[in-house]
Amino acid sequence: MKLRLEEGSGTFLTDNTRELEEGALLLATKQNAPYREKMKEEWPTITPRELMERWGLEEMKVVGVTGTNGKTTVTALIYSLLIDLGEHAALQGTRGLFVDDRLLEGKHMTTPSILETLRNMKRAKEAGAEYFVMEVSSHAIDQERIEGLDFALKVHTNVTRDHLDYHGTVEEYRRVKSRFFSDESPKLLNKDQIRTLDFNPANALTYGVEEPAAFKVMAYSLQGGISAVLQYRDEQEAFFSPMMGLFNLYNLTAAISAVRMLTDRPLAEICEAVENFGGVSGRMEVVSTRPTVIVDFAHTDDGMYRVLDSLKEKDLVVVFGAGGDRDRGKRPKMGAVAGRFAKKIYVTSDNPRSEDPEAIIAEILEGLKGKENVHPVIDRREAIRRALEELEEGEILLVLGKGDEDTQEIAGVKYPFDDREVVRELLAERSGK
Repeated sequence: MKLRLEEGSGTFLTDNTRELEEGALLLATKQNAPYREKMKEEWPTITPRELMERWGLEEMKVVGVTGTNGKTTVTALIYSLLIDLGEHAALQGTRGLFVDDRLLEGKHMTTPSILETLRNMKRAKEAGAEYFVMEVSSHAIDQERIEGLDFALKVHTNVTRDHLDYHGTVEEYRRVKSRFFSDESPKLLNKDQIRTLDFNPANALTYGVEEPAAFKVMAYSLQGGISAVLQYRDEQEAFFSPMMGLFNLYNLTAAISAVRMLTDRPLAEICEAVENFGGVSGRMEVVSTRPTVIVDFAHTDDGMYRVLDSLKEKDLVVVFGAGGDRDRGKRPKMGAVAGRFAKKIYVTSDNPRSEDPEAIIAEILEGLKGKENVHPVIDRREAIRRALEELEEGEILLVLGKGDEDTQEIAGVKYPFDDREVVRELLAERSGK
């Protein structure tokens, strides 16, 4: 990445040693350290911490959320609640960069390079933001893409199986996640999942639904949305959300608790703002009500379990696949989860990337042996079409795996493909018959 150090300055800043030329200043990061050691000539450098001081970013309250599932929803909730409470906040994550309800930049990596994050913080500060809420991926923790940042709060959602193509083992994945919580920054941890972490207890508070916690859900109902009562010290307040599912109760509890810790506002004030948040695109998004069709990003066995378990009283039909060039071990597990909850299952392509889609489907089907109403359909659009055509009265169709993604990657090429738009188009075709 290459950008001007300041407006009107002849000096530009880069973190890429291959972009160095006259007038360049190199951001010296842990990521580019091996390349700097091989450089034949010396270049002027600046560290992420020094750049923060130069741009006056030290006072920004940075909030980092990490976990296998829930990062996007919890960060969006914290950001939304802060704005509803009259605070000025920015949000960085898979959906892009937002400041006070304005989209400044479209979708990008969950956690970009530290140079891009600092640039985004600078833009947010110039737009008046005091809080910078960001998703923190395990890749970013491992690759030191958050170096130099002081977090006003670090939030833990959960840690299950994911990204084993990168981390190798579940133990290593958990070790990397735990590193994020090893310092004395203020922390908010999911008490019901705390066994998955090795963390520094200094300045840590917990939230929970089942286990005793600082922020404890005392009672809840998942009928017609989420109604719950949350207790923190001598405060006890009810809240309601149109969102669905037990996993979203955890997401809501995490966000409310985080905002309480950040702002010290009364719990009643925060809970009152909860109902204004309708959800995140591609996360349990209801695309149609007649018939009921829901699109969700769930792309691991645990993610699928959380979504399907939240609707287990319904007659469920599921369309899903698994990404290519990623952890193969989760594929039969995903099949087994679908087989546990769904009446009809359409196993299809997700983003096959460089792998053979048929081979990916075959590995998913290993977890569905002996199950009836299992239909392998390689073409994702065709799988969704068949599922809609064969959907019966009272059944709910869930299209899982891609959420709000708008492309499908096949053999190195990204083709336009949005599950939500495909569902709408197919339903429109049917209604026009």
